[in-house]
Amino acid sequence: MAVTQLPPMALSAVSDDGGATQGILRRQALRESAARTYARALPIVPVRARGMTVEGADGRRYLDCLSGAGALALGHNHPVVLDAIRAVLDSEAPLQVLDLATPVKDAFTDELFATLPPGLAARARVQFCGPAGTDAVEAALKLVRIATGRDGLLAFSGAYHGMTAGALAASGGASAAGVPRLPFPYDYRCPFGVGGERGAELSACWAEMLLDDPKGGVPDPAGMILEPVQGEGGVIPAPDGWLRRMREITAARSIPLIADEVQTGVGRTGAFWAVDHSGVVPDVMVLSKAIGGGLPLAVVVYREELDIWPPGAHAGTFRGNQLAMAAGTATLAYVRENHLSQRAAVVGRRMLERLRRFAAGRPQIGEVRGRGLMIGLELVAPETGPIAETGPIAEAGAMAEAGQAGAAARVGPAARVGPVADAAWEGAPGGATPYGASQSEVALDEVTPCEGAWLTGAEGEGARGALGRGVRQTPGGEASYAGVARTAAPPAAPALAAAVQQECLRRGLIVELGGRHNAVIRLLPPLTITDEQTEAVLDRLADALDAAISTSGTRSGELPPAAAPFAPPSAGNRR
Repeated sequence: MAVTQLPPMALSAVSDDGGATQGILRRQALRESAARTYARALPIVPVRARGMTVEGADGRRYLDCLSGAGALALGHNHPVVLDAIRAVLDSEAPLQVLDLATPVKDAFTDELFATLPPGLAARARVQFCGPAGTDAVEAALKLVRIATGRDGLLAFSGAYHGMTAGALAASGGASAAGVPRLPFPYDYRCPFGVGGERGAELSACWAEMLLDDPKGGVPDPAGMILEPVQGEGGVIPAPDGWLRRMREITAARSIPLIADEVQTGVGRTGAFWAVDHSGVVPDVMVLSKAIGGGLPLAVVVYREELDIWPPGAHAGTFRGNQLAMAAGTATLAYVRENHLSQRAAVVGRRMLERLRRFAAGRPQIGEVRGRGLMIGLELVAPETGPIAETGPIAEAGAMAEAGQAGAAARVGPAARVGPVADAAWEGAPGGATPYGASQSEVALDEVTPCEGAWLTGAEGEGARGALGRGVRQTPGGEASYAGVARTAAPPAAPALAAAVQQECLRRGLIVELGGRHNAVIRLLPPLTITDEQTEAVLDRLADALDAAISTSGTRSGELPPAAAPFAPPSAGNRR
């Protein structure tokens, strides 16, 4: 199947001078819920769309880098999707069949299984859920609890899994901390104050030691849920090595690993599924958004060994959406046959490279990151000054850099631990090391691998091998802790991000905001984005960034007057 180049969209017959648009927006504000989000930041009234182009009722056109929060892998109204939907309608097939078998459903299941990681597809089961990712998350949590006989769950800081009770409880923004949160490897704002591979390793060690600590307060969990790339959390890709460590840790303890691929799936990150980058085969995969070709559809795919729940354990009226299954089959096949995941990797690298060059001279752009066509720019307020990371986790991370606060960590088979100059770290009262020794030699073969990771870097080369930030090298070749943790990134600038979003809209570009403080500009273009559109997106975004920076400043306070009428949406895409 050849990649279809869509023809230019003809001028719309539906156009006004803005009066009808404003009337529709006013009626929406009067009649719809105060919980609406995107409509507040994007005051447009779409009437037509094709590919990446959206046309409003006022005749204005936009390049859409929101793509239905990632649901439109092929963009709007792709011909193969429309043909699949028309075929079902013309056949007079039932449109809604609960969980009955149909030829449309059978074809969708065949195509879905053809794309799954082989280690899972060979012995997989699929549960069709209510038509939203959050319901599929609920089903996955229910599945592992029934299969293991356990109730607890492990999730990660910054996560977003949906807006229903169970999914929200596992998300980073939950008001009640009923689910333990493990530190996600967020390099730019490392919770350990270390960053890089060391930060990711410490995150893995933290998880391992918490699970193995009989006094850690965390009972054996029913499962661990994670996103291979945190989307709403700020477009934070999990390092491949860290994902493999999570797989090792959970497999060794018979803990089902749940991969939430609701937004990362179907080629978005440069592989068909984001877990494919690392080679990890999860026990459970939660899938939605793009698998329905733009129509509501959600499933859970899991190892057959977990399939012990009784009939009706999870149900839903609209799990038999035939139009979505037909659209999904066409989308999955088109992405697979046309190697769009590989194209997403190539185009994504090109976009990241250009954006990083652009950001190099602009301190307001703290970091450009992403994977494939899932890209984020974290905006900051550099003039407020960096803030040193503090607290037990940051202090522990600093100790991981140097071996011991206020002392020296010698590179080699043993780490010399001296007195603690500042015993602020809770685990080191009276000058003890993290392992109970005091002013003594701690041989690495006497501690666990994770404990050794606190004292040395990879392969015994010392703290991060090259002596990490916050560490100084003494004339004798030893590293001593400089007294502070790694300097943190500048504060987030959500007001600047909101101003950039509005400047983008004025230039005909639709982008989303996300991240911990809603200060990350997110790009989720369709996988069918052309080279010409790619350059147009980057040009408009660069122009919008410069305009917002020059007019609004970079402090994280009030919005400038030009952007004030448009409130940024709350984090989360309301699955």
